Amino acid sequence: MSATQSEQAQKTVVLTDVAAQKVRGLLDQEGRDDLRLRVAVQPGGCSGLRYQLFFDERSLDGDVVSEFPTDTGAVEVVVDRMSAPYLTGATIDFADRIDAQGFTIDNPNAQGSCACGDSFH
Repeated sequence: MSATQSEQAQKTVVLTDVAAQKVRGLLDQEGRDDLRLRVAVQPGGCSGLRYQLFFDERSLDGDVVSEFPTDTGAVEVVVDRMSAPYLTGATIDFADRIDAQGFTIDNPNAQGSCACGDSFH
């Protein structure tokens, strides 16, 4: 990773400790050590843009990679160069409560979202 990409990685997304532990657990269930969490922004939803979170083994040109330590090994989060501007400063968390369950993204770049909360603009 170049110095520029390393600097960008520090500014792109933040994975909370709870989210990092959940990702690590899911990766351990997959039984593969070549996967990383890829976070992308794609067109879709009623507000125009939708988040995608998935495990990926690919390395794409311009990827910004951030590493987050856990008790059982580090987790790498990858953001492609087209999604990076939309995700700068975003925090990814994991909720496991009666009123919310799953990964959540607090994104300071989102100007608004749809009523269902599935997409943003």
